[in-house]
Amino acid sequence: MDTWKEENNQLTKVFKFKNFMDATRWMFDVSEAIEEINHHPNWSNVYNRVTVNLSTHDAGNIVTEKDHELAKLLDKSFENFK
Repeated sequence: MDTWKEENNQLTKVFKFKNFMDATRWMFDVSEAIEEINHHPNWSNVYNRVTVNLSTHDAGNIVTEKDHELAKLLDKSFENFK
């Protein structure tokens, strides 16, 4: 979690991959786990980078425990993907 930044009521991180295919593959691979916990990131992909912004919309767009749990899930998925 030390690589996430909390600012403007969001947790933010940029994940960097070898190439575009790896970035989009990771997004697809982790999407099933995201759907299971029903807490969806605001994320975007540009070439080999996936930028993730997390906040809890139904709590007034602030960072909650849900966001911290999703951040841990994304970190774990990223480490396992490499």
